[in-house]
Amino acid sequence: MTAIDLFRPFEFEFFRNGVIVATLAGALCGVVGCYVVLRNMSYIGHGLSHAIFGGYAVAGLIGINLFLGAGTWGVLTALTIGVIVRRRPIGSDAAIGVVTTAAFAFGLAIVQLYGSPGRNADALLFGNVLGVTWADVWLIVAVSFGALIFILAGYRQLLFTTFDAEVASATGVRTNVVDALLMVLLSATVLATMNVMGVTLVAANLVIPAVVARMLTDSFGRMLAYAGVIGAVSGFVGMNASYHLDVASGPTIVLTAALFFIVAFVGGGTFRGRAGVSGHAH
Repeated sequence: MTAIDLFRPFEFEFFRNGVIVATLAGALCGVVGCYVVLRNMSYIGHGLSHAIFGGYAVAGLIGINLFLGAGTWGVLTALTIGVIVRRRPIGSDAAIGVVTTAAFAFGLAIVQLYGSPGRNADALLFGNVLGVTWADVWLIVAVSFGALIFILAGYRQLLFTTFDAEVASATGVRTNVVDALLMVLLSATVLATMNVMGVTLVAANLVIPAVVARMLTDSFGRMLAYAGVIGAVSGFVGMNASYHLDVASGPTIVLTAALFFIVAFVGGGTFRGRAGVSGHAH
């Protein structure tokens, strides 16, 4: 393959849009995924993406904007999980499993009864670079900017709540508000990245870059930076591979991220667990 062949897909607007969205989505998922991984909630990305699919179906049925309906559904699902975890002595993984699978099943039932909400089911499940528009670009830019502002403004509260929620609450941090806002951000992240990643693979994009970053450093600040870079590179390289291999964008992006994991693992990195991470951004 010549250099001309390598860069030929950039002649197409849909591909340029896809690369922008995939790169920003990778960085966004990587950073947000750090909080997910360190809270031992890796399953929530998978669960929320499926729940949001249910939101698409309901939005299509009642005739409202699909993104608005799916986003609202995702936020409500995430907040419901938070309420259940706080009020009942069950693990977050159990609450995620119950709520998100029920929301997904409801959406599937709606599609079976009333038909598709207007989008190709395979594109929603596995990602579709051909479906990326300027609206998707601006959506991911807006969500990424909002995430940056949220993380910078609430860095200490997020850090404290992530590592020791009980002590954080005792010292005046409104952990319930922090958790709720993080769930809203997570829902927005899943929604904004579904067009490229697909329902089935968003969770991997949230988890893998964060896990690789954790294998490389004990510093929380560096972990955020590394995860963002790994996610962005995975998105950029994976999107290009998607075009040349004629494979859906979601799988190629995830496999690219998985290569980072293999390199980090073989190179001697060890996932040391939540307790070993330093909260200092040295």
